[in-house]
This record gives sequence, structure tokens and C-alpha cells, in this order.
Amino acid sequence: MLGAIIGDIAGSRFEFRSHKSKDFELFTDECRVTDDSIMTLAVAKAIMETKRKAGSYKNDSDSAYYALLEKLTISYMQKIGCKYPNCGFGGMFSQWLFSDDPKPYNSFGNGAAMRISPVGFIVKTEREACRLARVVTGVSHNHSEGIKGAEATTVAIFMARNGFTKDEIKERIERNYYQLNFKIDDIRDTYEFNETCQGTVPQAIQAFLESTSFEGAIRTAISLGGDSDTLAAITGSIAEAYYGVPKDIKEKALNYLDNYLRAIYDEWSEFIGDEGTGSKFKLLSKQN
Repeated sequence: MLGAIIGDIAGSRFEFRSHKSKDFELFTDECRVTDDSIMTLAVAKAIMETKRKAGSYKNDSDSAYYALLEKLTISYMQKIGCKYPNCGFGGMFSQWLFSDDPKPYNSFGNGAAMRISPVGFIVKTEREACRLARVVTGVSHNHSEGIKGAEATTVAIFMARNGFTKDEIKERIERNYYQLNFKIDDIRDTYEFNETCQGTVPQAIQAFLESTSFEGAIRTAISLGGDSDTLAAITGSIAEAYYGVPKDIKEKALNYLDNYLRAIYDEWSEFIGDEGTGSKFKLLSKQN
């Protein structure tokens, strides 16, 4: 989850003024927390409260567990999101957020993928990654492309934190979700602002695949331009799972969270243990 928050903060100042270069200061006074981080934290809170209310961690055949997760995802997205009405929510989602009876509205916006990273850090199997991603995403973004974007991101995170190679991650994404037959350098000049999953998630995953470090992944995503904070949030979530997050970057980013959001982050860190690395949820998987 921290990787998504860092990507969001670093990319926030470039969202509507694309910076087509990897050369920039990562954090400045212009940076801020946007809807990407806030909804990511809301998903994390919903997962934690579902786990507590449901007792022992349920398997993916337990419909009651998923019904509770769906209910609490809506509840915490609204509860937390309504505290930050001016953080950058899109028009349709803002209506959903403040509705007395929120219903999914067939969206394939990239908000589906930018908020999903907590799921990737708590699932025990790829099948479960897909199931939870659908449940969390479908409360608002129930279009097939919205579901696909969230699921692809979750699977990439799950594989990255469980020892799969980049080649294996790319193969799975291309087999089940998107073709990644391009290079970031080749599309940078012509890439434009895009708020859809299908126009953001493949590019974010490719930015991770081309990277050699956590910070490098964030810089590559932002250098593409477009919806910079969301691109970097998606890339950052996968990069965190693969590389971890350098301590100095973590400390700087967390200073942008207010006390309320920081408390949720700290609660999540305690919940998963060691930022999801070596946690009680982690699978024993092959190392490459």
C-alpha cells in the first residue's frame, strides 16, 4: 500500500502538466495526497475491519465473508472519502461517494486499479487475489474493464511479493489481461492523459517491468505523463511488492499524511506485519 501512496504523492504535482522526463525532485511543497491514497487507505481499513468482524480469515468459498467485505468497502470509502471532498475525486465517483444509496455505475476508470493494492498484500493465492479484487472493485467500478484493471494490478502485486520473476509476471499479465508489446520510451512522446483502466494499467505495469529499483519505477511511470499520480500509484504498488521501499523515501512520504490518515497507515502496517513481507499471509513460493 505504501508504494501506491508514494506514487500518488510524487505524481500529484504533474497530473495536469505532464513532465516527460525522469529527472525531477521526488517530493516538493507542491506535492500532496490525492484521492488515490485516500481510497487506498479506505480499502485497507475495510479489509482490516472485515477480518476482525469475521473472526478467522475465511477462504474464497465463504460468501458471508465477501458480502461483509463488500459492505464495509462501501462504508469506509464513504466515511473516509467524505472527510476529503476536495482531494481530486472524479465527478461520477464523487456522486457515488456522497450518495445515500451508492450503487455501481459501470465505470472502467483507473480508480479501480489505483486503490486496490491492499488486496494484493493480504491474499494467499492468485485465485483469492482475483476474487477479492472483484468484490472490492465491483462496489463502484463494475464494468468488465474496471474489474480487469483492478484484477491485473492485484495479480501483479501478489506475484511480485511471492518471488515470481518479471518475466513470469509479464507472461501472466499478457496471457490473462493486457498485451505489453511496447516500451515506455517508445510511447512517451505521444501518450496523453487517460483516466481509463485500459489506457493506464498496462502502461503502469510496463513501467514497473522496465525498472531496476523502487524509485526508478516511480520515475518511469511519472515520466510517461498523463494521469501521473494514478499511473505512479499503480506502478508503485507493484514496485513495493517487488523491491520494498527505501527507508528515506518512506519517511518523506509519510510526512504528507495527516494524523487521521497516518493512523490508518500505521494500523495497516501492524496488521500485515513488516509491510507485507514475510507476514502471516505470505505464501511459501519459489524464488528466482
